[in-house]
Amino acid sequence: MLTLTFLVKTLLDLYVMVLLLRIWMQWARTDFYNPFSQFVVKITQPIIGPLRRIIPPLGPIDSASLLLAFILCTIKFPLLLLIQSGAIFFSLSSLLIGLIALVKAAGYLVFWLVIIRSLMSWVSQGRGPMDYLLMQLTEPLMAPIRRILPAMGGIDFSAMVVILILYMLNYLGMDLLGALWFQL
Repeated sequence: MLTLTFLVKTLLDLYVMVLLLRIWMQWARTDFYNPFSQFVVKITQPIIGPLRRIIPPLGPIDSASLLLAFILCTIKFPLLLLIQSGAIFFSLSSLLIGLIALVKAAGYLVFWLVIIRSLMSWVSQGRGPMDYLLMQLTEPLMAPIRRILPAMGGIDFSAMVVILILYMLNYLGMDLLGALWFQL
């Protein structure tokens, strides 16, 4: 059962992150001709395309993608409970758990994008199309920190500060929700 739990949790988490990435890319007005942007659109379009006909966007936010990500986060916990114990539990608290899981997935997405951008800055030094896309996505988070904490000796610590803030928020979630936080 642990293998099935891992597989279901991983697939749901990855698809939710791709949906959140699509929302974030539209909000940040990134280059949609980028190959990675095209991948994100093509992997989400079969579900989001028909859903967008029913649910219109709310300004710059793709509400169809956000609703689907919320639904997937909401059904993830009862589905994992069904796999582990054979019982299904769904109540109004599942909606709150789904919202918390969505916020946690957004935090993980930001974490991984900042890590990938930092690693790629050592390798490609901003010359590739993926570097430009990552810069468009993470710069709104890192620029305010860079204004407060300028580069020292040519080293930019803004990524480290963003990651430390995300770690702090993750520990806050662990303190407030305990074992539930790990299952989200």
